[in-house]
Amino acid sequence: MNNALVGILLFGVIAAFAAMLFLNVYFRVKVFKSYKTLVKNRVQFGAAHLFNKKRMEEEILPQYPHMREEILTFASHLRYSIRMATVLIALITLFGAILMYFR
Repeated sequence: MNNALVGILLFGVIAAFAAMLFLNVYFRVKVFKSYKTLVKNRVQFGAAHLFNKKRMEEEILPQYPHMREEILTFASHLRYSIRMATVLIALITLFGAILMYFR
């Protein structure tokens, strides 16, 4: 492969990594903002509730009807942030493999 193609590939790898990292940080900030609101209002629930919408709606939302939107927003942002972190780890691994192969 010629050096121009390797340079373009390397630039693409770095740009994609930076974009994914920025998105992950952005959503983590949103998660912490929602978390502070829930802690301030003493809303408590477990991890099982975060990943099971039916359980959340049956057990937690009736206890805190005034915080429904905040709870759902927090759970949504947290699940999305976890997905983004998973994709970021996969991209880091993929990019590492690509760079090792071409170096």
